[in-house]
Amino acid sequence: MEDFWKSIQDYFNNFLYDGGITIVRTLAFALLGLVILKIVRMIVRRAALKSKLDNAAATFIISMITVVLYIALVIVVVSSLGISTAGIIAAFSAVALAVALALKDSLASLANGVIIIFTKPFKKGDTIMINGQEGTVQDIRLFNTKILTFNNEEVIIPNSDVLSETLVNESNRPLRRVELPFYISYTADANKVRSEVLRRMEESDQIINSPAPAICFDTFGELTVKCTAYAWAPVEAYFDAKNAVREIIYAVIRENKAEPSARRVLVDYDGAATVALLPEMTDSADAAANTANTTNADAATAKKEADDE
Repeated sequence: MEDFWKSIQDYFNNFLYDGGITIVRTLAFALLGLVILKIVRMIVRRAALKSKLDNAAATFIISMITVVLYIALVIVVVSSLGISTAGIIAAFSAVALAVALALKDSLASLANGVIIIFTKPFKKGDTIMINGQEGTVQDIRLFNTKILTFNNEEVIIPNSDVLSETLVNESNRPLRRVELPFYISYTADANKVRSEVLRRMEESDQIINSPAPAICFDTFGELTVKCTAYAWAPVEAYFDAKNAVREIIYAVIRENKAEPSARRVLVDYDGAATVALLPEMTDSADAAANTANTTNADAATAKKEADDE
């Protein structure tokens, strides 16, 4: 019986001296490391929330610090067990390189997401236009940005495209200018049309008077005069102001009989000239075609006369 207890005692003594102390020390390091990691995360979270960083930037910083702390804890625990960390670090580096090569596009979007979060070219709630899509920013993520179009469609744009394409932030300034071209005939009283449009824009609730609205005569066509109305409005009321300017122009043109032609569109509602619909362009095209036909006929006549001679 004494030999049995002595063998058990020897076993535990050998366990403590050979590996037990190492295991206990490793467990202590692991528990202590987890406690320190939790405390550091709490401190970083509080500091991030008290700072001026937005939620996306704060979340990213906390996540990165957490990953770094976990990696450091694993290295400490492995070292405590007496295992060489050089091979582990080398293996980890090889795996990281393989993952980076396989996910290079995703990592590029991640890097661009970090740049967007910290440089803030736009923020949640802004109206932006990018890659042919226009809408309100709903969410800024590490890999992509989500916008909601005015047709109530959700569009997910990779962050790599966000920084590589031309970005227009329509909400970055408090005011935005409405710019609408329209056409009047030469027989109309241009000064009356101009003054009436200006008066109604100044009286409109959707348009501000500082900067003041303006009307400019742009180009003089064969049958029409192209004008442009300029008006300023708060960013949040831009579309209401644009619609108000359209209604004002249409009403003034109709009341003053300033239409250049009943068979053509007078006001370009999209803000860009619809050249194919303008009378002078149609007439010019017809004239050019007639000139070309006349030239061809003259050339054929001259050739026939030369052959007869």
